[in-house]
Amino acid sequence: MSISLAPLNTFGLKQNCSALVRVVTKSELTTACRLLYSEQVPMLILGGGSNLVFTTDYQGTVVSVETKGIKITTDDDYYYVNAQAGENWHSLVEFCLANNINGLENMALIPGTVGAAPIQNIGAYGIEFNRFCQDVEFLRLDTNELVVFSNEQCRFGYRESIFKQELKHLAVITEVTLKLPKQWLPILEYGPLQHLDPSTVTAQQIFDCVCQVRKSKLPDPSLLGNVGSFFKNPIVSLSQFIALKQRFPSIVAFKQADEQYKLAAGWLIDQAGLKGFQIGGAAVHKDQALVLVNTGQATGEDVCQLARYIIDVIYDLFDVTLHVEPRIIGPEGEIEIK
Repeated sequence: MSISLAPLNTFGLKQNCSALVRVVTKSELTTACRLLYSEQVPMLILGGGSNLVFTTDYQGTVVSVETKGIKITTDDDYYYVNAQAGENWHSLVEFCLANNINGLENMALIPGTVGAAPIQNIGAYGIEFNRFCQDVEFLRLDTNELVVFSNEQCRFGYRESIFKQELKHLAVITEVTLKLPKQWLPILEYGPLQHLDPSTVTAQQIFDCVCQVRKSKLPDPSLLGNVGSFFKNPIVSLSQFIALKQRFPSIVAFKQADEQYKLAAGWLIDQAGLKGFQIGGAAVHKDQALVLVNTGQATGEDVCQLARYIIDVIYDLFDVTLHVEPRIIGPEGEIEIK
């Protein structure tokens, strides 16, 4: 029996899977994953489906994580927000604002679920998930145990974590706990937030600004299939940045703490003249070069061919290698773009 995955991925790719298991409690999640792992069945843990590209039918079981629950505890200085993996990330940001818990507002409207947040170390407008992560609980499949990792143990980096490295395919995140200071300080260093007054701005105003900008830049997946930003912003050395700046004076980049520079991948793709470029049913969005879209009949192969073409063009033009953000899923699990 084949089950359609089209409603479960925001790219709207019309692939199928062999079996689908929906879980609504942590107990159901751990039980299902333990069983599938013990039977050596190919297994894909699926949250919001907003960070993956199916290249073909999936020859295994998809576990759709729909667990819910948010709990708040406090001490003198911090709020501790515990959320189940299936909670929608943006809904969690809204929940915190409604309860006067500030800090997550810069990461409004990032698609996906709470359980996916630490894997990718999601971030936007100067804030990343690890800034507020207290700990992450997960089922370790090879030992069959529930484990809690501290922030440091998660080895967060730019769009990286231990869950994408040593624990890839071995960890099923069940819940996360965030630690948010009661003494809130706005983060206004990036883009449209720079015009806000730090002495008077509220978290709600930052939230509203971020939502407005994201809605203006990023197409609604229900209308035009996409996974948001398709490429990571590449990080280059100071010497490489200086050389690029000489060739391209208007290049957009952000200095990092270690004297490296983070380049705006969208600027690179735009500069290469690739807005609107299309292969099959997959295209570079006409308004936002960092977003690849499904024009209606895209296949996973179309998306991968387009991504590879962009990577090659950017390397030839700038001597910079782009890396994809979403997970590329083959018939039995994650693969590399060819």
